Amino acid sequence: MKIWAHRGCSQMYPENTITAFSKAIEIEGLTGIELDIQMTKDGEIVIIHDERVDRTTDGTGYVKDFTYLQLRKLAIGTGTGRKERIPAIQEVLDLIQSRMKEGLLLNIELKNSEIPYDGMEEKIMELAADRGLRGQVVYSSFYTRSLQKIREIDADTSIGVLDTKISDCLYKKTGCFGWREAQKESQEQNKSAKTALHPFWKGMDLTKEQLCGQTVRAWLGGHLYPEKPTGTRLDLKKLENMGITDVFLNEPEIYLTGMRRG
Repeated sequence: MKIWAHRGCSQMYPENTITAFSKAIEIEGLTGIELDIQMTKDGEIVIIHDERVDRTTDGTGYVKDFTYLQLRKLAIGTGTGRKERIPAIQEVLDLIQSRMKEGLLLNIELKNSEIPYDGMEEKIMELAADRGLRGQVVYSSFYTRSLQKIREIDADTSIGVLDTKISDCLYKKTGCFGWREAQKESQEQNKSAKTALHPFWKGMDLTKEQLCGQTVRAWLGGHLYPEKPTGTRLDLKKLENMGITDVFLNEPEIYLTGMRRG
């Protein structure tokens, strides 16, 4: 089972922050980091999950209505008296780029299913290419047209088709990216991750046999900082038997205990 840090180490630290990502890159054996991007009023790409800033900062309103400098004035509480800020994509890439060049993957979720940020696909892909990270990035979205646009820009780019049920992910993949391509990818293991399926872990309504070797990266609900951990652990073998190949976890460090770098 391959383990990804969902919004960084987001159980113990505020999600999608420099601290959460800093803790994640210390973990040996981690497959990748997942984060979410939105765009500011003046076209800057920032890392935040919600379309609004209300839940994670001391501000109110939509990300799209703030300039980058206005957004940077908002604070994210840490419980320690120290404040975090919403990071720009450049800050996060500066932090994790060396680990990516060692093999760490980055899943960038484009949060454009509610707000169609114009030019988001071109901007983020150009930035990754300029840094030499093209092969280490997976782009995911619930908005199929955005994924199609990404493939139009670069046919070999890895994408993740997001939905709740695995059958809906597969329908999008075969309907929008071609059944012939899906068959070919399932037969060629080295290319099977180019168009991966990203369902909710409880939305596995197809069997492992029906999935025919598809790359399935499942996302979970889970508790986010500052909620207290439940103390329970997933049975990863059970998930693997369901056909799940990767999981996005809020507390990857718990599953990779004792495997920190340095």
